[in-house]
Amino acid sequence: MDFPDWTDGHDARDDQASDLTRRLLLRRGLIGLLALSWGGWREVGAQTAGSDRDSTETSSSGGTEGVYEGKIVLGMSAAFSGPSRGLGSELYRGAKSYFNHVNDNGGVGGRQIVFKLYDDGYQPVPCVKNTMRLMLEDHVFLLFGYVGTPTVTRALPLLKKFQDERVYLFFPFTGAQPQREPPYGDFAFNLRASYRQETAGLVDNFVRTGRERIAVFYQADAYGRSGWAGVREAIEAHGEHIAGEATYRRGQRFTGSMRRQVEILQKASPDAVICIGSYAACAAFARDAIDLGLKVPIANLSFVGSENLLHLLSEGRDDAETYTRYLVNSQVVPSYEDTSIPAVREYRELMARYNPAVPEELVKESYSPFERSFVSLEGFLDAKLMTEILRRLGNRPNRAGLEDAVFSVRDFDLGIGEKVSFGPDRRQGLQTVYYTVVQDGRFVTLNDWESWLS
Repeated sequence: MDFPDWTDGHDARDDQASDLTRRLLLRRGLIGLLALSWGGWREVGAQTAGSDRDSTETSSSGGTEGVYEGKIVLGMSAAFSGPSRGLGSELYRGAKSYFNHVNDNGGVGGRQIVFKLYDDGYQPVPCVKNTMRLMLEDHVFLLFGYVGTPTVTRALPLLKKFQDERVYLFFPFTGAQPQREPPYGDFAFNLRASYRQETAGLVDNFVRTGRERIAVFYQADAYGRSGWAGVREAIEAHGEHIAGEATYRRGQRFTGSMRRQVEILQKASPDAVICIGSYAACAAFARDAIDLGLKVPIANLSFVGSENLLHLLSEGRDDAETYTRYLVNSQVVPSYEDTSIPAVREYRELMARYNPAVPEELVKESYSPFERSFVSLEGFLDAKLMTEILRRLGNRPNRAGLEDAVFSVRDFDLGIGEKVSFGPDRRQGLQTVYYTVVQDGRFVTLNDWESWLS
């Protein structure tokens, strides 16, 4: 598939990260590995580690493959710092609320489920270093809840290289394709719907309601390219082409200007804009679009972190509705406001009971968590399914049995109305995409596109 030339906002740091990652793998993974002791990997793990209260010293407590007499250790590298820190924080909090519930009720086979955490700041090189440390020094049982395409796409080659160790990545917070197809699809399991499904749904609804000139605003990296490709494929299926496109560099903060990107898209006279980015950049784009008169529907994918986006656009504003009127976000989990859904009721109860916090040693910048969010609900569902898979491993869990345990999940009821199934040719559990818009300062489910667009 062809990708566009970077006419605006290509991130040279991403190229530098690629070079650093390749050099790191050559030096540590291909040449130094045979001679390097486990202790030598300590210099590779660059980010601060956090541990659950009973998961300290996991690499020296006598267990193998992350399974110990009293615990199973899961490894997680995610964004706990930087402008996307809300995503890692919320995903962790949702997962931890469910795991706390499991642990308080005896764990899985008498073992507590605990985390070994590292911060990668949503940057590829730290994620690579963290992943190597988790696999080769910490000996975690599996990897869980990674955040973002730029990071996941750099971790996947490690899983392939060390495939004899049978370390799998479970339920990453990304809808990109690399972990869904060769050569890396065999090393990951996904719960959420893909970006292709999200972008196709957005495009289909826009075209169906007469908005055929669709522009794209996206992050200049693997995440943005994946979403851009999904939009292009969906638009071309309708016989149309992308009306205009503009990019930005990963790591953009809300305080930055998106005037140039808005002006580029204004020249294309779009009927709608689909954004593939993180919440700080997408909020800045939505703000500047309104200020500059680009008042068309602005869609965001689930990865954006809807509550963080809304908070940035609304905080301290008396005219917040002006900046949120045109937002429509796709989601891969149902609304946490819909208490008719059994899993939502369970999620709300456990989040209120435990209100988990990111370990203090990982907190480098202030962050105020949300009582409930789409991201933490996704983390909650990830943890619920992960627990079921661990239970299916029996009393002597080992990595060699993980695939069979996952493939045994057929029509499993998570409590959201859609059954989950896996198989050798089906490594994604859920397929449904939901749509939400802002009403009364919160995201609510969108059921009638015609009325909303009228």
